[in-house]
Amino acid sequence: MTEQPVSHEDVHGAAERIAGRVRPVAVTPADAEVAPDAEVWFALEFLQHTGSFKARGALNFTAAHAAAGRMPDAGVLIASGGNAGLACAWAAARHGVPAQVFLPVTAPEFKVERLRGLGADVRLAGRTYGEALAASRALAAETGALTSHAYDHPLISAGAGTLLPEIAAAVPGGVDTVVVAVGGGGLYAGVAAAAARHGIGVVAVEPENCRALNAALAAGEVVDVPVDSVAADSLGASRTSRDALAWAQRPGTTSVLVTDAGIATARRRLWDDHRLVVEHAAGTALAALTTGAYKPRAGERVAVVLCGANTDPGTL
Repeated sequence: MTEQPVSHEDVHGAAERIAGRVRPVAVTPADAEVAPDAEVWFALEFLQHTGSFKARGALNFTAAHAAAGRMPDAGVLIASGGNAGLACAWAAARHGVPAQVFLPVTAPEFKVERLRGLGADVRLAGRTYGEALAASRALAAETGALTSHAYDHPLISAGAGTLLPEIAAAVPGGVDTVVVAVGGGGLYAGVAAAAARHGIGVVAVEPENCRALNAALAAGEVVDVPVDSVAADSLGASRTSRDALAWAQRPGTTSVLVTDAGIATARRRLWDDHRLVVEHAAGTALAALTTGAYKPRAGERVAVVLCGANTDPGTL
């Protein structure tokens, strides 16, 4: 980690590095009922390669190391609840190197199968992300593989942050506020770094029982938290990154919590009203508005990031 949190300059560098190799974000207006007094837009980042925003950070990470001549023959290794692993495998394939992905045994089977379909060497270890991470580090020490991280790395955060300027440019008239779901904080940290330069506020949304960033804010330092939520497969980090906490402690961020019931209802609403099948993490972001956890001011232009869709439609 760097002493200074990920910066706007880091995000700008990432945007140049991955330009033309990721899909530009599409936006669409939400129904007025979502927030009657505000103008709400959905940022459809689940249309990204591998089905989530994670492709941005993974590609920035691999491209930066490849350009610097730091990509070993053993390739890239990561521990991930699913989405980051998919992105890592995809990005590694773009550079012609192998990828090994460690997941908890609780990872959804469809994500495991997708990883294998991308050519990843999948290893199931432990029941939590932390246990999978420990197993991955042990193997990396043996093989010399380049260790990536699901969220706690400046190149990962900076890549994710490239989403913000695209949203600002895509929404007619720009946006005042961007709403993002937070797990470990990689997406949030990158978006917050870019948003500060653009004068855009950020709402950081977490499930009540997966509140790593919110708890760190309350404690004034990174702390371990229990993980128990319908969105735990993608937001189930037991601790936030220091970069995320550093940005959350600055002006411009509002931290809110939502219930699992609110998340499930928001996710179902996206299907019922828009025919959008997304994962619970995307429902978490929307739930900030639909539950009233965040109440936009009159006329506020809000973009809600629908961050991923690696989910089983049957769970709707």
